[in-house]
Amino acid sequence: MVAGFDLSAYLARIGLPRPLAPDAAGLAALQAAQLAAIAFEDITAFLGGVPDLDPAAVWRRLVAERLGGWCFELNGLFGRALAALGFRARPIMCRVRGPDGRAGARTHLAWIVTIDGEDWLADTGFGGPGAPVPLPVRAGRETATALGRYRIATDPATGETTLARAGGDGWVTLYGWDDAPVTAADIRAANFLCARWDGAPFPGTLMVARLTASGRASLRNRVLRLVDGGAERVVTLDRAGELHDALGGVFGLAVDAATARALWARLGEMPAAAAPPLPPGGQATYPSAHAT
Repeated sequence: MVAGFDLSAYLARIGLPRPLAPDAAGLAALQAAQLAAIAFEDITAFLGGVPDLDPAAVWRRLVAERLGGWCFELNGLFGRALAALGFRARPIMCRVRGPDGRAGARTHLAWIVTIDGEDWLADTGFGGPGAPVPLPVRAGRETATALGRYRIATDPATGETTLARAGGDGWVTLYGWDDAPVTAADIRAANFLCARWDGAPFPGTLMVARLTASGRASLRNRVLRLVDGGAERVVTLDRAGELHDALGGVFGLAVDAATARALWARLGEMPAAAAPPLPPGGQATYPSAHAT
């Protein structure tokens, strides 16, 4: 049991009828269900706030109010679910890689889940095209998924374990991590940094993403991308009503009309070409320690 965590309500929120066994199949089903049910979104930071990571606040936003969140909220909720179901898991703080492959600050939260002596990477909070399924943490291991091929490797320069996705020009590293212990203070500090640092993308870019039955949907400012199998459709939103409809209809977010209008007004303060191109990994990144 996890104090204050209503497992039945959580399972209902993500569309699972009953608790899962703490095995590899159960982990895969849990990750897929949460990715499909609860969207990644940075609305709080984009509107100038700092997400509240208190477990009660995360529960209220993601479960009761049927909104989404970013990695600290999404994987915070997921971690509590893992514990409630009897999984053995530890948090990792990852460095998202930039277009040049260089690593930024430790600003992404994910989980390593150990099952029968084997470690699995489990992540429900990556805003880019992260793996839709848990991945065994074995250097050189490739895994084919509905969203592409993923590979776990070791970075010889840093010693970090890395996650990469196959792209048109080869493998693109998404993020890396090491075995340093992660504390609650680390997570709170990274959450604040992402919301307030002018080097982080979230205060200046509206980002929403969700796994769908046949692919992935993402929103970057006004540009909506819908990937269905091998086909992609790109739509530019032209008014607040369209944004409101997309947040609810495409991403399953119970955003009220007033919040949609506030988002649209914030977007209106930005240049017309307010959808900066994604790096090869498809995830907003942070300036690395080597950037000028």
